[in-house]
Amino acid sequence: MVARSRKRKVAYQGERGAYSEDAVAAVFGDAVESMPCLEFRDAFDAVDAGRATHAVLPVENSIEGTVAQVNDLLLEHDLTVTAEAIVHIDHCLIANPRATLDGVRTVYSHPQALGQCRKFLARHPGWRQVPTYDTAGSVKMIRERRKRDEAAIASHRSAQIYGMKVLAEGIQTDHENYTRFFVLEKHPRRIEDADKTSIAFVAKNVPGSLHACLGEFSKRGINLTKLESRPRRARPWNYVFFADFEGTMENPSCREAVGTLVTTAGFVKVFGSYRRAMPPQHS
Repeated sequence: MVARSRKRKVAYQGERGAYSEDAVAAVFGDAVESMPCLEFRDAFDAVDAGRATHAVLPVENSIEGTVAQVNDLLLEHDLTVTAEAIVHIDHCLIANPRATLDGVRTVYSHPQALGQCRKFLARHPGWRQVPTYDTAGSVKMIRERRKRDEAAIASHRSAQIYGMKVLAEGIQTDHENYTRFFVLEKHPRRIEDADKTSIAFVAKNVPGSLHACLGEFSKRGINLTKLESRPRRARPWNYVFFADFEGTMENPSCREAVGTLVTTAGFVKVFGSYRRAMPPQHS
């Protein structure tokens, strides 16, 4: 949990009612000024420029996987991960107050939300699915358009915020559906009780290079909790590995492993050490 001793301004992608706003509340409580942003990049830029003290951005969903654009921006910017949050995702089908389920013809939402509701949507093959930039933003849009045949997939809270009607609840395919968020700040700082670190590295293009990189952790007894590759931008068929491990950069073994990795790998970037978040309880 991030300290709440003073007012903070937190950037997030989406409109009011977005799941990212739920993550902001989970980390900071009410003692915060929220700053909705149109794009992920806008939230990074707001912290870089000092217009926001923090950004809260999704990095991974338990169903749909990594949010690739955020990973790319983590490489591009020099912000520090200081916390993580995990939010339970419970999708609703939302429409204007006079709409009915039988009357729906078009459904709007973020691509990940559409993907997380595949089974429900498959039961309505006549519906046109239109991806948008945000779940809550989709609700706001259909409210403004006032069409009875349009619906959006978003949270129950977004329906309340925009005065809309919930046509169906819990429509996600997997009810154990969680999104992991990073809290980003401009400057590194020591986090009390930190127990997890996120990094990225590029293995050299020689036989055994990845094995050697991973060996820096295994021979020191450091457990990797995540390892994923992603294409390296502007370098076709080159890959960046994103990794999480148990421990912090204050731990001598972890510091030594990462320090040696700088030589073993072609590129290393430490995003930050922080306290591991646990999935929230839900009914």
